Amino acid sequence: MTAPRLPPLSPSLRRIAEAEYPRFSDAEMQRRRTALETILLDACVDHAVFCGANRSGSAVQWLTQWPVTTEAVGVFSPGKPDALFVQYFNHVPLARKLANRADVAWGGESGIRAAVETLARRGAKERRVGVIGPMTFEQHAILSARFGTIANLNRAYVRLRMVKSAEEIEWLRIGAALSDAGMMGLRNGLQTGLTERELGDLVERAYVPHGGTNWIHFFGVTPMADPQIAVPAQFPSTRRVRKGDIVFAEISAAFWDHAGQVLRSLAVGEEPPPLYRDMHAVADAAFDAIAAVIKDGASPVDAIAASGVIEEAGFTTCDDLLHGYGGGYLPPILGSSSRPAGSVPEETFKTGMTIVIQPNVVTRDARAGVQTGELVLVTKDGIERMHTFPRGFTRI
Repeated sequence: MTAPRLPPLSPSLRRIAEAEYPRFSDAEMQRRRTALETILLDACVDHAVFCGANRSGSAVQWLTQWPVTTEAVGVFSPGKPDALFVQYFNHVPLARKLANRADVAWGGESGIRAAVETLARRGAKERRVGVIGPMTFEQHAILSARFGTIANLNRAYVRLRMVKSAEEIEWLRIGAALSDAGMMGLRNGLQTGLTERELGDLVERAYVPHGGTNWIHFFGVTPMADPQIAVPAQFPSTRRVRKGDIVFAEISAAFWDHAGQVLRSLAVGEEPPPLYRDMHAVADAAFDAIAAVIKDGASPVDAIAASGVIEEAGFTTCDDLLHGYGGGYLPPILGSSSRPAGSVPEETFKTGMTIVIQPNVVTRDARAGVQTGELVLVTKDGIERMHTFPRGFTRI
């Protein structure tokens, strides 16, 4: 099976996508360091330990351009190169190539102990060290035993990631194109008899040859005449696709930690019955209404109010209505009025935010649902689509 072609990329994006190992510019990397230095100053600390494990921990790649593998612990000190300790020993050569601005070494028996030794050499003092990333209890105990109370810099770091730079937006456009390819692979290869596991194969085959990596591919598969599932599942089953099913999917493929997200619903072999047509029409209307109010300075309250068409039609939601994306699952995270996602943030939308609008309209009994939505860019006057995969409820 030949992988689907990527949606067209501009020459500048193609140069990034086709590089042996793509890199952000020196100016962009300095921008990040300057922003982090401000966080340290505001928190009254002199150094930051940043960490990740098992391919989780976005700050490591954001600061050094090394995607976390098994474990990585770094030390950030203003005016000095980052010290980065990686596991395992055989990961060090590539880490040195990718994180070429950092002093990269094997972490030995304990990456956090190596970081503590580095901090000591750099003159770190008690109560003057902060942390970014998913630090374990043991790591924190070792760090705090030497430097006392450790400042949690994670909230401030997340705020840094909410508004994207021009270069970050370019990389996210590539992630969006890869995600579109994944949805295209699902649409083009979908047929009765395939298991949900094989749907994942269709999706990944579409973008892996182009440099994409799987972030998520969640599927919901259920008969439209007797639905049992209202939201895509996080793990695939062995159930086979049948005529009359709905297949609804949430797909994110990443380009070096920069993922798009596209959500669509597909009807297999039959036209959607009235319930599904109505739900999808409401989901489309909700998407359009939310998109119409979002711009620089718009309030999350207004976005939730715009989704009121869902409740007016007698439906509700299961998934979050909207969330920030790019560098993590970011604020604002909004639910509908009938299924809140917590307290509504007061902070307004800002130019440069990338968010996923995703009205997952479901029946009140949570037996049936549809999915539509995608990653968009917030601009001064509205939103800009980052995906090109067609919207709508497609019959296969």
